[in-house]
Amino acid sequence: AARRADLSGILNGADLAVWDPERDPHLAATYSAAQPTGRAANRAALEQRFGLSLASDAPLFCIITRLTRQKGIDLLLDVLPRLLGRGAGLVALGSGDGDLEARLGAAAAAAPGRVGVEFGYDEPLSHLMQGGADSILIPSRFEPCGLTQLYGLRYGCLPLVARTGGLADTVIDANSVALASGVATGFQFAPVTAAALGDAIDRACDLFADKRAWRATVVNAMRQRVGWDKSAVQYRTLYESVLAEAASPRE
Repeated sequence: AARRADLSGILNGADLAVWDPERDPHLAATYSAAQPTGRAANRAALEQRFGLSLASDAPLFCIITRLTRQKGIDLLLDVLPRLLGRGAGLVALGSGDGDLEARLGAAAAAAPGRVGVEFGYDEPLSHLMQGGADSILIPSRFEPCGLTQLYGLRYGCLPLVARTGGLADTVIDANSVALASGVATGFQFAPVTAAALGDAIDRACDLFADKRAWRATVVNAMRQRVGWDKSAVQYRTLYESVLAEAASPRE
């Protein structure tokens, strides 16, 4: 706080050559904001990969992350019965704390066809999950910026995020005003508790039932500028200001 004037925050950027739903070789079908219908084929491929059998009117959530408490995985596990109670499904990719891995594995065993888990990391699968799941859950307790929500925006996998750090800076909550204004791109929740996360999941499920509103939000998300163009300019400006200050005469 004492050195607030010396601190700068710049958002991450996604590599748009690698994360491009129009040309991604890891997808079952490519698609764009103008023609997002290819997402249905990716969801079908994703369900097949994890052995799921969900109703077409039920949303499919995903997580792609380290399985730690910082990432809020314990909160997600606490509200998983609520998510499943809405008829939704969940697929997870990641590794981390042993107790959280055990709980997630037990959840998958208890709800076959509804919950799928793959431990470790698989780059092609992570692309398919962004292209096929309807929403990516990021309930982090803190997050300086994050990249998975940027990939979610790019792929129309609506981010559902804790209102913290860069997550709050990059996702526009689908509240009534944002929906009416046509600017919503995902969902935020606060405080970072299981109850608030459950409420956000309920809101996502409710919006998913309104196909027109959901599609409009997906298109909004995919049209967001999540590459390095803006951030690179900010970095250059910051570096130039630091160099100018270093070169100025000191008393």
